[in-house]
Amino acid sequence: MTTQNYLNHSRFPQNRNRFFPIFLLSLFLGAVINILDPLALDGKLWSLLMSALCLGLIMMWYSIRYMVLNVQDRAIRAEENFRHFILVGKPLPVELSRGQIVALRFASDSEMPELAKRAVNEKLTRKSIKKAIQQWRPDLNRA
Repeated sequence: MTTQNYLNHSRFPQNRNRFFPIFLLSLFLGAVINILDPLALDGKLWSLLMSALCLGLIMMWYSIRYMVLNVQDRAIRAEENFRHFILVGKPLPVELSRGQIVALRFASDSEMPELAKRAVNEKLTRKSIKKAIQQWRPDLNRA
């Protein structure tokens, strides 16, 4: 595996996370087209049920993804708060946003406390925090 850095640290979702909503949207559109087609008299009820089912599954998929990402961010915040406490003896500044804390996870132990101060004082964005990291701490535990 190559060394992680700012240019190659992004991860893209697995294929099932990309194609499932596309599949559901196409199924939903097909059912709606069948409902609106004046020549297709058979199966209108089934098309209505299919479109409702697809719409419900799409909403469920997005809410599940939203919840999973929130739980992941909470775990990262807890880990980074604990790491900062071990390094400095006090928790992370409360002024840090969730995005800033998530970006700080890539900073090495030697530069993380100072970068956290800079993030608060200079109101650094997630992207600028990642660019400011000199010694990248890779996240190798992602699936």
